[in-house]
Amino acid sequence: MRPVPRPKNHIDSFRYAVEGIAHVFRTQRHMRFHFIIVVLVLTLGLLCRFDAMQMAMLGLVCASVIVSEMLNTAVETVVDMITQSYHPLAKLAKDIAAGAVLVSAIGAASVGALLFVARFAGSQEKITLHYSSTHELLPVALIVVIVLVLVISVIVKVLGERGTMLQGGIISGHAAVAFVIAMCVAMRAGMEPFTLLLVLILALLVAQARVEGKIHSLQEVIIGGLLGICVTAGVYFFQVGGR
Repeated sequence: MRPVPRPKNHIDSFRYAVEGIAHVFRTQRHMRFHFIIVVLVLTLGLLCRFDAMQMAMLGLVCASVIVSEMLNTAVETVVDMITQSYHPLAKLAKDIAAGAVLVSAIGAASVGALLFVARFAGSQEKITLHYSSTHELLPVALIVVIVLVLVISVIVKVLGERGTMLQGGIISGHAAVAFVIAMCVAMRAGMEPFTLLLVLILALLVAQARVEGKIHSLQEVIIGGLLGICVTAGVYFFQVGGR
């Protein structure tokens, strides 16, 4: 059996950790579902203007769900390596690991529900957009998204050259930019439903073209779209918070 390579330095350790995260994300459907929910919850928290402590609480409980899902995958991998046949103890180990994911998910959902209920119950005024800041939103959000896509692409390329299973880009830059523009237009229009629907359709058409052209996979387009939405919401949150 080929020996497992040991990390020679901190860069190798970081690379192996990234490979582990990428493997779980690529092979585990539940992990991708949790990731999408986490992104949506954190984005909603930014749009609701949670303070630093509330965002930290959301981030911690969301991270606990992701970590428990990764540990569950690690346990399943070790059990499958030891035995491929049915064994009561193997089933018990997998059940306990899956139970840990369920407990963390219930805990995260409870904390999130309490935070959002308290936010909406304690606020008598409707959450409105500051029109004075929306004209500055597009260039800043576009720059941040482009930089993030380029940085992540470089990291993926470096990892790929060093033997990792990551090949090609993992983010659709076109989808990210399309959703940044869609979010900015929607915010400028005061999130008016018809305008929101139109810009969302346009962004989805861009995403569909990337998938049908086989330039990016559906997963890469979804990640790009979520990145565009989160960056736009985050930039808006910090612009408004700094005024």
